[in-house]
Amino acid sequence: MALAAASLAANSTTANNITASGTTSTAAGGSALNSLSGNFQTFLTLLMTQLKNQDPTSPLDTNEFTSQLVQFASVEQQISTNRSLGQLIDLTQSGQVLQSSAMVGRQVEVASNQLALQNGTAKIKFTAAANGPVAVAVYGANGSKIADGLVQASAGSNEWSWNGRNGSGTLMRDGAYTVAVAGSNADGSTKALPFTVVGTATGVSQTNGSIRLQVGGLTVNFSDVKSVAPEVAK
Repeated sequence: MALAAASLAANSTTANNITASGTTSTAAGGSALNSLSGNFQTFLTLLMTQLKNQDPTSPLDTNEFTSQLVQFASVEQQISTNRSLGQLIDLTQSGQVLQSSAMVGRQVEVASNQLALQNGTAKIKFTAAANGPVAVAVYGANGSKIADGLVQASAGSNEWSWNGRNGSGTLMRDGAYTVAVAGSNADGSTKALPFTVVGTATGVSQTNGSIRLQVGGLTVNFSDVKSVAPEVAK
């Protein structure tokens, strides 16, 4: 009985860890279930052997047998449920990737601190509280300023486009570049303004269970997508 109880304890711990993490794959669930089945058969063999060889004057406790059988069944159910849940998650994520692929080729507006330079052009939208000048700056991967611009913004929604050229007039490579937008307060100080990035969706990827949208060299979570332009009729 000690060996059977030890096998049960080990498998109970495994099942609890699987249930808590929720990340075990379908293959791992199947392996755990097969291992449990083997241990259960060993437990039954030990149980029958003990029953055949027990002391008639001191029989084994049947309540203990029943308790361990119930625990084995419970662990088996946990592993089986987790395996089914893993299959459901895989199917759901595959469906999300398929559905999201319909966005490829369409114009999207996303929240990001980087803009996407695509085919030598990029665009952002920002909101100004009042009429006045708004400064926009673009930075490279090393933090150095590549380009800047000054927009005479009006209160409300505004746009700014970058032609992809640096201060020397050299056309930069397509990719993701950090951008900052700043407006003026009444006292002359500056403040960062909220903005979104406009670009063309170029792909969909799945990373660590998360579906992400690619906009040229920029990759964002789907929770950052603010709008998708209607598909153009062909």
